[in-house]
Parts: sequence; structure tokens; C-alpha cells
Amino acid sequence: MNVPFLDVQAAYRELKDPIDTAVMRVLESGWYILGEEVEQFEKVFASYSGADHCVGVGNGLDALVLGLTALGIGSGDEVIVPANTYIATWLAVSAVGATCVPVDPDENGCNLNLDIVEKLISDKTCAIIPVHLYGHPMDVVRTKALADEHGLKVIEDCAQAHGAKWQGISVGSTSDVGCYSFYPGKNLGALGDGGAVVTSDADVADKLRLLRNYGSKQKYSNDVKGANSRLASVQAAVLKVKLDWLDEWNERRSKIAHRYVESFEAISNLKVFSEPQGSQSVWHQFPIRTERRDKLQEVLNHSGIGTMIHYPVPPHLSEAYQSERLDNFSLPVTEKSAAELLSLPIGPHLSEQQQSYVIATVIDFFKE
Repeated sequence: MNVPFLDVQAAYRELKDPIDTAVMRVLESGWYILGEEVEQFEKVFASYSGADHCVGVGNGLDALVLGLTALGIGSGDEVIVPANTYIATWLAVSAVGATCVPVDPDENGCNLNLDIVEKLISDKTCAIIPVHLYGHPMDVVRTKALADEHGLKVIEDCAQAHGAKWQGISVGSTSDVGCYSFYPGKNLGALGDGGAVVTSDADVADKLRLLRNYGSKQKYSNDVKGANSRLASVQAAVLKVKLDWLDEWNERRSKIAHRYVESFEAISNLKVFSEPQGSQSVWHQFPIRTERRDKLQEVLNHSGIGTMIHYPVPPHLSEAYQSERLDNFSLPVTEKSAAELLSLPIGPHLSEQQQSYVIATVIDFFKE
């Protein structure tokens, strides 16, 4: 049996008619960047995310960069970031001239260890970027309280957490900004690159709209040094169609995840990340952790089961950050995770037969 890691075409096949209609509507309109389609999507996504404003941008990295810029974060500032995240989180901080301060996750979890965060706050710290990794929501209540206590900004990286909630609170809705990616493989994915920033601060939203469009409110009149990061109309139209199905697709992911958890809980030398208590995860990925990761991946791939490693090289060990002098940070959990984590297929279109095949293959591997 062939089990792809993620079948991105399956979402299109399920929604072919409404997606085709939306795309043709944009093509016939002659308006391909920003415009009414983007405004409509921004309105519904802001409402869905529990925020007052949504600003569509070119991609998830731009969402983070423009979010930081709109909040006035730049050279000389320090930003606390997870050590075990995709490098885009770090790149955004570097792009605005600020410095990354990495933090290990909790040994039993995958998100920022707030006990460590509190110890690392200094007079140079200006912000915290929690990442809702793998679709598991961070404790946004405690994060916001800690930030408020020290006068810090909170920029949530929600790239893997479309629809996730902590104690009923939508991620991205209570912070200064929440930043999303609509890369095709995300829970809410476009047909290409796309991103958005949500906020309930009207002034920040206005700054973001200015920054994404060359720093201009009116053509050829530029108020600030902005960027070219505008959401395409066709992507907004497709995202609006898919948004109506996001909760359904997240629920399918959740059912698969809980089936995996129940099936693997008896394997003593295999660890899975269960849903944090009081949270609603959207299970963007389903990573398992084992010292036999590389051999397991080899067996699964040979059996026709697609897998991914998230992420084999942590940002602090990448060539990109070797000049940052991060040797004084101890990040054992991150480095151990990078050597042991393997993500299994968990897309919303994974059939029950495919799920059973994945489960049986993993169990047989550990029996042997």
C-alpha cells in the first residue's frame, strides 16, 4: 500500500467545484492582487481567529517580519524564541535586526518552557514568540500574563495551528499579533504561498497594511520603508472556500491522532505527544520519538509510507546561525528531539485502511 506523507491534491479533489468557481471568478474579474477577494477573506478569517483585524500578506515569513516591524522591534532588541522550531521563526527576528534568545521546550512537550523563559528575560528583551508547534497550542494565558508583567510584546507563530485553541481561546487572538502561513501543506493551505497577520489593535493593523504595500496608502506616495508582500486575490478566494471546511478537516486529523495515540501507548520505547490538557490541538503533524528513528524511517519508507523529520537541524546548529555565538545556551531537549523525532502521515484525507497500515507497520517494527 502507498501512503503519502500528505496528499495536498486531495483537498482540491474534495472541493473541486467550489474552488474552480472561485478561481474563475477571480480570473474573470481582472483584479489579481488584494482587492475585494482579499478583503472578504480577511474579514472572515479575522472572525474565525477571534481577532478584530486580519491583514493578508505574501507568506508566513513575511507575516512574522511585518508583525515584528509593526510593533517597533528592531536592532538592539532581544526576542525569546523556541529552539525547536522551523528556522523561519528565527529568520524573522534576524530580518528586523533583533537577536534571537533560544529556549528549550519542556521535556514532555514540544512548546516553549515558560519557566526557562522567565529566567532569560533581561532589560534587552522586548518580545516573546511562542510557536504552536505541530498544531499543539501553547498556554497563551500564562504567556500573555508573563509578557504583561515584564512589558513585553507577544508575537504568536500560528503557522501550524489554524483553528487551535487553548482553554477555548483561539490562538493568535489575545497577543499583539498572530502570524499565519497558508503554504499548501498547512491545515488551511493555499495553492501557493500566502500568509496573514491577525490583531485586535487597529493601529497595528493600519501599520501592517501600510508595510505590506511598499509603505504606501496611495500609489506613488510612500510614508515608510515598506515591503511588497500582498496576498493574491486567487489565493484569498481559494482560502475562503477551504475555511468553511477547516474545522471538519481538523476534526478528521484529531480522530487519526487519537487512534495513533491509543495504538502506540503500549510501546515502551516509543513516545508520542498527547493533546495538552485544556487545549484543542489541530494536529498539523504527528511526531513520534524513538532512539531508533532512522531505522524506523527506513522501514516505513521501504513499506511505502511517507515520513518527515521536523526538524533534523535546529536553527542554532544551522550554518546560518554559526556566527551568532549561541554556545552559551544549553539546549539538550531540542538536540535530542532533532535526533529522535519522526512525523507520521496525518492528513485529513488519510483513509482508515492507510491508517491501519501505518499503525501495523510501526507496531511490527517494535515487536521485531
